[in-house]
Amino acid sequence: MRGHRLLVTGASAVGTTTLGRTLASLQSVPHADVDDYLWLPTAPPYTHKRPVEERLALMHALFVPRDAWILSGSLKGWGDSIIDRVDGVVFLALDPRTRMERLMSREVLRYGDTIEQGGANEAAHRDFLDWAQGYDDTSLSGRSRAKDERWLAELHCPVLRLDSAEPVAQLVAQVIEWLDHEVAPGDPQS
Repeated sequence: MRGHRLLVTGASAVGTTTLGRTLASLQSVPHADVDDYLWLPTAPPYTHKRPVEERLALMHALFVPRDAWILSGSLKGWGDSIIDRVDGVVFLALDPRTRMERLMSREVLRYGDTIEQGGANEAAHRDFLDWAQGYDDTSLSGRSRAKDERWLAELHCPVLRLDSAEPVAQLVAQVIEWLDHEVAPGDPQS
């Protein structure tokens, strides 16, 4: 996998960060998460987005020029200059019910009782769950599986679709096999 620039993407709580970090660690290449560039550091987190020009400038300054890296998250709608540098995209999908169960567990782990009724983060938590649940609803105007599929179909690089219900070790093996047989490493000068 050395020499590859790879995007691991999918809905919230499908495991893009887990798979991205694991692949990067196994291959000794840098890992970056889109959320670290998308969101300004705030308390509570994930409340104010960084302007597009700033997030792209940071990404281009910190990791994009490198010969190899793994990026997890979504660039749809704003990250074309990053996508132009990607050798391949791994798209993770998961049954909506399982995904929302994972998401709820993650939220409880992150925020504890502050997301419960009357908690300091209750409103933000409910808004986030509504947004995340909307991913599988084609009638909503926000980010959705259908829109992600259309975006993936327009990409000029190979796309691997995986079911993230599978164990991480199995997902890693599938990605490495795909990279070995289907994806040519990028030109370090690109």
